[in-house]
Amino acid sequence: LHGGRQAEPSHPGPGLYRGSEPPGRIALPRFVLPRSDGEGVVRSDALRGRIVLTTFVDSACKQSCPIIVGILGDALRQLRRDERSQLVALAISVDPEVDTPAHVRRFLRERHATELTYLVASPARMKPIWRHFGVLSATATGNADFHSADVRVFDRNGVWVSTMNLGPDLDVANVVHDLRQAMKVKAS
Repeated sequence: LHGGRQAEPSHPGPGLYRGSEPPGRIALPRFVLPRSDGEGVVRSDALRGRIVLTTFVDSACKQSCPIIVGILGDALRQLRRDERSQLVALAISVDPEVDTPAHVRRFLRERHATELTYLVASPARMKPIWRHFGVLSATATGNADFHSADVRVFDRNGVWVSTMNLGPDLDVANVVHDLRQAMKVKAS
């Protein structure tokens, strides 16, 4: 203030996201999960420095998941190539028994959302992941249409900065806005 340079914020500040902002600094849970396409694994530790978009889906869901995945696919295609290279978009299975590679491939293709990386492992391996993210799985409810299905944005520092839900705030414009807002955050 006294003639010096003002430091750039490490977080864009309250109210800058269109999705709801979680209280405090909630970090991206640690995980190592295989990709449904067999192209290796995704390690949360390796995502540091990138924006992480997550959602929790069941490829047999007929209600919210097809809409959510379609919105995310549309939003990701709205981003410029240089923006897209700064993020990773993850669909995390909430019903691994149903989410076979063929079923997931068809589900993503039909919703024009092949930009999403679908992560799935055995139910035993997924249970701690669901617990760490605080989501209710379709495996637990026994119903493909009844499970947590929010969309979350984590900034470059792995801090959860925005949550969007189908209905109140999940649309293509809001997803693009919140991803771009998270891109403004400097990695620390």
